Amino acid sequence: MADTLERPAAQPDRPRASPRRIRRRRGNPLIRWTLRLVAVVYVAALVALPVFTVTKETFGNGLDPVLEAVSSPDFVAAVKLTLLVAGLAVLLNTVFGLAVSYLLVRYRFPGRGLLNTVIDLPVSISPVVVGLALILVYGTTGWFGTDLESVGIQIIFSTPGMVIATVVVALPLVVREIIPVLEEAGLDQDQAAQSLGANAVQRFLRITLPTIKWALAYGVVLSLARSLGEFGAVRVVSSSIAQESQTVTLYINDQYQEFGPKPEQAAFAAAFTLMITAIVFIAIIAALRPKDK
Repeated sequence: MADTLERPAAQPDRPRASPRRIRRRRGNPLIRWTLRLVAVVYVAALVALPVFTVTKETFGNGLDPVLEAVSSPDFVAAVKLTLLVAGLAVLLNTVFGLAVSYLLVRYRFPGRGLLNTVIDLPVSISPVVVGLALILVYGTTGWFGTDLESVGIQIIFSTPGMVIATVVVALPLVVREIIPVLEEAGLDQDQAAQSLGANAVQRFLRITLPTIKWALAYGVVLSLARSLGEFGAVRVVSSSIAQESQTVTLYINDQYQEFGPKPEQAAFAAAFTLMITAIVFIAIIAALRPKDK
């Protein structure tokens, strides 16, 4: 039997572009180097210069004042509270991010677009507004504040309120890292595993999780860095009492507002510690993440 499919006619070879044309497609070298210079200057002015300034002010008087500042009881208590608040916030955002990302990519339901929009809401509003909104909901005169306080639960001006505020401001980071990877992976492997008898838990652990592990790790690190450095929302819902409800960012603010070289040194030392911690986390995940070819 003759073949029913016809082979396409052979296309004539297209003339190759000359090296001069290829060189032109890459752009004018002057424009290219000008754009690079603008980018370097912009990043240096906004990132490198502040980092250099904080480092210079921190170690301007030597190492001993820095060690004294970071070993003070107020700073140690602030670090412990910051780690507690950030750890709980990252844990909640990781669980929520996994669930919502899977829901938005794998299913279609009424209100899906609204949910997808609300997730990005913390990015578009000020953290101070987030803190104010939490006071209106969980404060003494808020929607649920009176009922919660009647059973002995205080949200605002306590650790739970600081955790909730941190969760809200870091909410989209895990979700926005996972969703593009899930969309690119598609459903083929998941459906194949389902046809072979794998249940939902097995498909998630053996197919979905290995696919999104680097996106999840990167989202968790970004969420952790954001949670450690949060100030605006936490400042509104915290009483900022030393060794009770003062995170590292609140400690930096309070110390810098005091007069004298010692509080200023303590503020710069705490800022340097927080800055280095965030840089280390991001550098580690950037080094471990597979590089694209």
